[in-house]
Amino acid sequence: MQHATFEITGMSCGHCVKAVDKALQQTSGVTVEAVAIGTATVAFDPAQTTPAQIAQAIDDAGYAVVATR
Repeated sequence: MQHATFEITGMSCGHCVKAVDKALQQTSGVTVEAVAIGTATVAFDPAQTTPAQIAQAIDDAGYAVVATR
């Protein structure tokens, strides 16, 4: 497993946190470690997904990833 932290814009409340968490939970190969306003940290299986695919799941939920660490 590898780890990544995503900096996210557009999150402003608990509903936003839940929406991002749900999107990440539905992404194959991803284990959510923490989601807070402005960030999400995950563990992921690189055989199943990539940071770009994870960022796309966040984008599809209506938020924008501005940086990945």
